[in-house]
Amino acid sequence: MKLGLMIGYSGARLNLPMEQIIKAEQLGYDSVWSAEAYGSDAVSPLAYIAAKTKRIRLGTGVMQLAGRTPANAAMCAATVDALAGEGRFIAGLGVSGPQIVEGWYGQPWGKPYYRMRDYITIMRKIFQREEPVTHTGKEISLPYTGPGSVGLGKPLKSILHMNAQLPIFLGVTNEAAVKLCAELCDGWLPLGLVPGAFPQFQPWLDTGFRRAGNGKSLKNFEIFSVVPVVVAPDVRAAFDRMKPNVALYVGGMGARSKNFHKDLMSKQGFPEAAERIQELYLAGRKQEAIAAVPDDLLDLRALVGPPERIRARYQAWENSGNTGLILQTNQEEAITLMANVAGLEPTA
Repeated sequence: MKLGLMIGYSGARLNLPMEQIIKAEQLGYDSVWSAEAYGSDAVSPLAYIAAKTKRIRLGTGVMQLAGRTPANAAMCAATVDALAGEGRFIAGLGVSGPQIVEGWYGQPWGKPYYRMRDYITIMRKIFQREEPVTHTGKEISLPYTGPGSVGLGKPLKSILHMNAQLPIFLGVTNEAAVKLCAELCDGWLPLGLVPGAFPQFQPWLDTGFRRAGNGKSLKNFEIFSVVPVVVAPDVRAAFDRMKPNVALYVGGMGARSKNFHKDLMSKQGFPEAAERIQELYLAGRKQEAIAAVPDDLLDLRALVGPPERIRARYQAWENSGNTGLILQTNQEEAITLMANVAGLEPTA
């Protein structure tokens, strides 16, 4: 099992945990992952981290599609990959949600499935540099010939000779998008692939692999789930510290009618609690929403407790269908513990 370290996106101030990142690299971690919402971007921090590290892979978890054209996303990914040493960058993509897409980026929500298909296909063509890039898609086409076009768009080929095999991952959870991911991508950043959930997703992945052809299968496909890790003597107290973040996402990170995090919680077996959390949060009763987050949900999604409890519960994650885990923690103790639990080989 590979391990990655999630650094996420910044709060009011951008402070990269470089000591933890360097420690993770020395312990044998596979990757470090950034994110973006509507503040710090996902790519720039990885360029800085590339300059301070030697080997660890650099993944975006995720770049939001509405924030960049596919050509710009390919340029950003390939540039950092070239600076870091070819083969270190992972272009993790995701659609975000309508509130951010339309409210922050000023882009139409459109048809996300077709946008993802067009976006990934264009990025592949740019990386491979086989010919000047053209694409006729349902959501994105190159050259552009739509409203406002002057008709002078020219197919172009990247000046930079890029890593033709630069991996693309997709952060998705619904059936059509997971099939698309398996068909077109090198890896998957799932929401909800907790122990016991893989049988739900495997048929979707198998369908995508069949569409791809060429012998594609789980043997040459990476799957990385984000797993919070908290080393603590008091499990219940640790859960209480985690609940505000869950309440924020389930209750307020999305519209009442379209909230992926609420839907995921329902699918994981907590529909009544999910409804209650959203109801309370949107009514401004945030403390009650936080209190309504079930301990069992947190225990399903995270590794929490004393080292021996984490070690015992990690065994279920080893058989979860994931090829890697992206650890979400600010504890150096947890970073070291998980390296030992996963049997990583130190590089320094």
